[in-house]
Amino acid sequence: MALSKEETLALVKKYGKDEKDTGSTEVQIAILTSRIKALTEHLKANHGDAASHRSLLILVGKRRSLLDYLARNDAERYTNLIASLGIRK
Repeated sequence: MALSKEETLALVKKYGKDEKDTGSTEVQIAILTSRIKALTEHLKANHGDAASHRSLLILVGKRRSLLDYLARNDAERYTNLIASLGIRK
């Protein structure tokens, strides 16, 4: 489930340092989180979609790796981000 360009730009604007900051850890985690939420909703309606389920697991693993990296390098940014996105940890 791809995000629209407008949704991506809104996330970049909210979590990035400027409007072209698509590579920072916070922006990547925010984009992955919104994709995970969209896939979760899709899977609630389509239980048998194994390919989407696998994609969801891959996205969760990528987000977990980025969150671990952020927690190691800047604990304050990590706690602010998980509070802002509503991620459990």
